[in-house]
Amino acid sequence: VLGDSQGNVVYLHERECSIQRRHQKVIEEAPSPFISEATRKAMGEQAVALAKAVKYQSAGTVEFVVGKDQDFYFLEMNTR
Repeated sequence: VLGDSQGNVVYLHERECSIQRRHQKVIEEAPSPFISEATRKAMGEQAVALAKAVKYQSAGTVEFVVGKDQDFYFLEMNTR
């Protein structure tokens, strides 16, 4: 996400980071081949809502865990 001092927030794209070794990302793929356009849009909207709720003013990443059914759950936000 990117947020500014005027309250504007946008999301860019997601990355698929499911291939890991010892909790470290081994491969990152974008866009994710797993999620649908509807899930992609919903995740982006949730990321924007989170950043707006805390009046975020910078670049950052919002991480979600996605289940087999494409339900997704907030994991963490990493600020930059």
